[in-house]
Amino acid sequence: KAKKNTMSENKKLDKITAVKGMNDILPADAPLWELFENTAQSVLQSYGFQQIRTPIVEETKLFARAIGAVTDIVEKEMYSFTDSMNGDNLTLRPEGTAGVVRAVVEHNLVYEGPKRLWYKGQMFRHERPQKGRYRQFHQFGVEAIGFTGPDIDAEIIMLSRRLWDDLGLEGIRLELNSIGDAAERLRHRADLIAYLESHSELLDEEAKRRLHSNPLRILDTKNPAMQDLVNGAPKLLDYLGEESLAHFHGVQKILNHNNIPFTINPRLVRGLDYYNRTVFEWVSDKLGAQGTVCAGGRYDGMVEMFGGKSTPAVGFGMGVERLVLLMKDAAEPEQPAQCDVYLVHQGEQAGLQAFVLAERIRDAGLDVVLHCAASNGGGSFKTQMKKADASGAAFAVILGDDEIANNVATVKAMREADAGAQQNTVPFDDVVDYVVDQIIGDHDCGHDHGPGGHVHHHH
Repeated sequence: KAKKNTMSENKKLDKITAVKGMNDILPADAPLWELFENTAQSVLQSYGFQQIRTPIVEETKLFARAIGAVTDIVEKEMYSFTDSMNGDNLTLRPEGTAGVVRAVVEHNLVYEGPKRLWYKGQMFRHERPQKGRYRQFHQFGVEAIGFTGPDIDAEIIMLSRRLWDDLGLEGIRLELNSIGDAAERLRHRADLIAYLESHSELLDEEAKRRLHSNPLRILDTKNPAMQDLVNGAPKLLDYLGEESLAHFHGVQKILNHNNIPFTINPRLVRGLDYYNRTVFEWVSDKLGAQGTVCAGGRYDGMVEMFGGKSTPAVGFGMGVERLVLLMKDAAEPEQPAQCDVYLVHQGEQAGLQAFVLAERIRDAGLDVVLHCAASNGGGSFKTQMKKADASGAAFAVILGDDEIANNVATVKAMREADAGAQQNTVPFDDVVDYVVDQIIGDHDCGHDHGPGGHVHHHH
């Protein structure tokens, strides 16, 4: 007996939970995610972008090359492993751009001309989980590959702005900068290092460590004691040559002409080597420290780095978790209806006919929940009507022995203003037309049958 007890004790202990920093998206939150994804998808389509889906796992060296072997991402944050079958070094993708560029080069996608591409999916980084930042997170991103001028930079900024508008998000502001080209950055970097070395007594430990490996990151410091030093540092904008400046002014001109407000933030940089010229971020104050919801820029050097012909490119990535948090704050969504019609039935024959009717109603393009008595709180009409009400359905369709005997169904409107709403007896074969006419004819039934609502096949 003693043994048996310890067994059940152990069973209790061995509860399996999700991996830290990797979250379930539960049915209650799914509508927000779907709203985000559908909205983003339709915005991207309206600008002529096409979807590309690349694998979640890539060769480790893809990211080491693209992101740079000495960055935090590659050194500390990547989930890398050795494939036990053949010894390949593989990595769960920490971001989306590298895989897309690899696919573009591998399949020679820009052979016929520039491509506007978008992707969505899971990314993985082994960092400390915090609000809006997780170990498995979701990104939407665009990559416009093969476009040289400032017009495409402005276009993807306008595209992202349209997305915030369509999602009803406010208070997301645009910060813009140009980081020029490699030669300009090198000149600036030399002067920056000299400047920082001449004030070395003001540098904290982290800054000293970064002084030669990545001095631009020092300008990002949050240390209040170093703010004056940082503000007096040489500004990259002052080192830009004619071409870089012309490109930067070109982007600004289009944004200004379209009344898109932005601030130029000369300290906006990218830690990654392949970025050049335009960099931008959309920032929100509503997320605490994690303010950036979308970050982008030009990376004209990357395609060549992967063995392709020199090809200009610009893109952005956005974290869906953070945007869903903002959407949650922006509006309390009403409980979305689970279905249009809830099918209530009692008796064996009624149960069989209920299936027939449910299929017919679905054929007409409506959503139906069919009551399953055994597993759903019993089968009394009262219980079932409660469930019908909770489902948010516009109509309950009721089949019982009487209905079957007379080859009819009872249709009850669930969403009328006066709760003693109408209840009609409708011939069995006319139920579908009746319900469809009611739902389409009555645009106030709390259903959005416009874009993103239901597609009615018979219209």
